[in-house]
Amino acid sequence: MSGRPRGRASRRSPGPSSSRNRTVAGLDRAKDTFNTKMDIDPDMLSAHKIQDSLLSSNNRFSDYRGIFNWCIIMLMLTNLHMFLDNYIEYGLVVDLGQVLYHFLKDPYSWPATYLILASNVFVVAALFFERWLEWDYITESTGKVLEIGNLAAMLLFPAAVILHESTSLSVGGSMLALIVYTVTALKIYSYHEVNSWFRQGIQTSSGTGVKNESEQEWVMYPNNLTTGNLYYFLLAPTLCYQLNFPRNVIIRKWFVARRALEIVLLSQLMIAMIQQLIFPLILKSSRLFTEMDMTAKIKHVMELVAPNNFIWIILFYWFCHSVLNFMAELLKFGDREFYADWWNSDNLNRFWTTLNLPFHKWSMRHVYRPLLMQGFPQWQAQVIVYMVSAALCEYVIAIPLEMFRFWIFATIVLQAKMTLLLGRFSSGNYGNCLVWLCMLMGPPIAVLTYLHDYYMLNRESNAWSLY
Repeated sequence: MSGRPRGRASRRSPGPSSSRNRTVAGLDRAKDTFNTKMDIDPDMLSAHKIQDSLLSSNNRFSDYRGIFNWCIIMLMLTNLHMFLDNYIEYGLVVDLGQVLYHFLKDPYSWPATYLILASNVFVVAALFFERWLEWDYITESTGKVLEIGNLAAMLLFPAAVILHESTSLSVGGSMLALIVYTVTALKIYSYHEVNSWFRQGIQTSSGTGVKNESEQEWVMYPNNLTTGNLYYFLLAPTLCYQLNFPRNVIIRKWFVARRALEIVLLSQLMIAMIQQLIFPLILKSSRLFTEMDMTAKIKHVMELVAPNNFIWIILFYWFCHSVLNFMAELLKFGDREFYADWWNSDNLNRFWTTLNLPFHKWSMRHVYRPLLMQGFPQWQAQVIVYMVSAALCEYVIAIPLEMFRFWIFATIVLQAKMTLLLGRFSSGNYGNCLVWLCMLMGPPIAVLTYLHDYYMLNRESNAWSLY
């Protein structure tokens, strides 16, 4: 009887030597396992290395989608706050049919439409000048005089009509007419230059177009001097002429439908934002912008920055993406590079060259490079390009409003000087911030100050509409 308790006790409670042996064995196995893992993964001993913070300018990290989404949401909330303030004070003033009404209020007298149709006279004249030069009816010097006179008349004629018939032409119709004439003049200039290169033997290739089975035969000079060839170029979303453009095989119907839907919806959104966000802010003003003191000017500009630039960003997408792609698809125009990543620009020069690639290609081809070939320094040629762009913008805005204050011209030229002075010192993220600051406070605000003063001068006769 005395052996059972000792037996059960020995099984339930192992002796000190047995427990010690098990502990030592377990430690040995853990040590062997740790040593084995250390042999496989030696980096466990090193948790740090030389590296920059994620938001440092030296870091190559570029995925800022979350921050971009946050900025978009904050911009939308800011505009929503302004919308609610204006709604509480003025009510809902959005009238999407107002623009259409002002364009169609007199169906038997559309002076802006007739003015646009009159541009065909200058187009046909340009075609006849090229044919006369090819047939040796006129000399090169005479042809050059006729071409320059035709281009000058193309820019002066609509301006004279608008200033003379200001009571019958709406502001919106006048701006549209001047845009059409300006674009047509740039295209015709390129048309004359390229044909001159072929006629003088400077250019021997017929272009870089892609011929396929669905298109017509390859066009060679002077077989391009036809009405169809010229008007295809005038309708195509480009400012640079060439005999054969790259062409697609088919028209994608769904692509056209999507772009058409974007054009309709975004145009209505811009009109609604102008009526509900911009007009009430202008209504709060009691003086012209030029008559305000500096503090009032700064306050007024700060109020207009957010909605104004949101509208400009929508306008960029509406025109440079939706409208130009819609036209290109209908014409099977193959080159769809209408803009580059201007939002990543680290200097103003790259911003202006990537924002509007059709004009950039035209200015490089017909202004910048010819000036360099004539011996102009690079910086002078660059400033001249900026001045041409600024003059065209001032022409389109100031004449319909009959307000010649040269704010847009001065703003763009000032940015050109900033590009030359600060281009060497601002780069990377700091340069990109400077670009965005200039975009927020630059030409968009200059345009808006024109519209503000126009409304203040005409608010009694034209209470709400700028059209």
